[in-house]
Amino acid sequence: MSDSSFTLMTEGSIGKRIVRFAFPLFWGNLFQQLYNAADSLIVGNFIGNSALAAVSSSGSLIFLMVGFFNGIAVGSGVVIAKHFGARNTEQLRLSIHTTAAFGLICGLILTFIGIFAAPQILVLMGTPAEVLPSSITYFRIYFSGSLAFVMYNFFVGILQSVGDSRHPLIYLIISSVVNILLDLILIGGFHFNVGSAALATVISQFISAFLCLRQLMKSPEEFRLDLRKMKLNKEILKQILDNGIPAGFQNSIISVANVFVQANINQFGQMAVAGCGAYSKIQGFVFLPITCFSLALTTFISQNLGAKKYDRARRGAAFGIFCTIATAELIGLLIYVVVPWLIAAFNNTPEVIAFGTAQARTETFFFFLLAFSHCMAGILRGAGKSVVPMIIMLVFWCVVRISYITIAIRIIPEMKIIFWAYPLTWALSSAVFLIYYLKSDWVHGLECS
Repeated sequence: MSDSSFTLMTEGSIGKRIVRFAFPLFWGNLFQQLYNAADSLIVGNFIGNSALAAVSSSGSLIFLMVGFFNGIAVGSGVVIAKHFGARNTEQLRLSIHTTAAFGLICGLILTFIGIFAAPQILVLMGTPAEVLPSSITYFRIYFSGSLAFVMYNFFVGILQSVGDSRHPLIYLIISSVVNILLDLILIGGFHFNVGSAALATVISQFISAFLCLRQLMKSPEEFRLDLRKMKLNKEILKQILDNGIPAGFQNSIISVANVFVQANINQFGQMAVAGCGAYSKIQGFVFLPITCFSLALTTFISQNLGAKKYDRARRGAAFGIFCTIATAELIGLLIYVVVPWLIAAFNNTPEVIAFGTAQARTETFFFFLLAFSHCMAGILRGAGKSVVPMIIMLVFWCVVRISYITIAIRIIPEMKIIFWAYPLTWALSSAVFLIYYLKSDWVHGLECS
């Protein structure tokens, strides 16, 4: 391989390999979070509370729809990384072309579902009547670009699985700048409605998807994408689905729970929706180290287990976990201190600030638990055990979380009851993840099947 962008993570310093891979992911996620926050900042300041609430109320539903297919992309990345680590060129090529073909199918399916299901789902969520029309508009325009969102994630999954996190960073920066500029022009300049924010996101995502496609088409021959060879291979597709469906279902499980939480927040009115929505944009910055290290761990574990380097995989897992929980908790403590001013940047209505601040100061001390759970999920996916994190998330982040809110909110009908659902379920999932991980064969230096 002549291109230094592509990293074989089975050799060299463990810490340097993981950090070198995770660092571009961090900056990429930072820019993505910045342009997500920019949508809300520009909408909240130029259009107002109702528009901000419309964007916020759509967020959980968007992740529900997109999250499943993103999980499939992660599953395909696990398959590709294992073949890359094992230096199995034939299987690597088949995996890449099957992934691209399947991504195209998934993108078309999501477009249809998103556009036609939006009104019914938003109504079922109890979206406030005054923001429902804007929410539907935002949602439908957003999902008209589903093909770009899905293909971008599948293409990025391919690049990251062969150790390239630099090019996705560059393309994400480009799309983020385009998104923010379009927001400022369409909303700030021409005073268009909330649908223009969704349109800006769609256009920027098509740009990033195209750039990823171009990079894959000129990559080294062993993992170059040739559009003429895009087709589904039954054996490879089964491997992708075995790894991807549990990961996608896990994302959807979390999203279902979050949609349920959002429906309960909606009952407290527009100001609560706007305040908690603003906080969710801020909380996204906590996910920066969590996401970048968990993805790095998935690739690192996949490649090293593919190469049968079990001790190296174990040491890499320990390093990644420590880095993630330390960084996430430091960011959480910073948010605890400055959150009122951060919420005010989105909307300076006192009630909006109060709701957002209350949620932040309930959750921020416990971000190390959130980080640990996500790291464990990434490690287990890399080890080909995608079903395990799916089950743990199903039990604790969906069933337990929903059950707790359903019962507790009737006894104490206050917002803080909803906020505490997160730390409680993070703690339970972390405990079970730790127990399972410590019992894994490769953690003790034994070969795994």
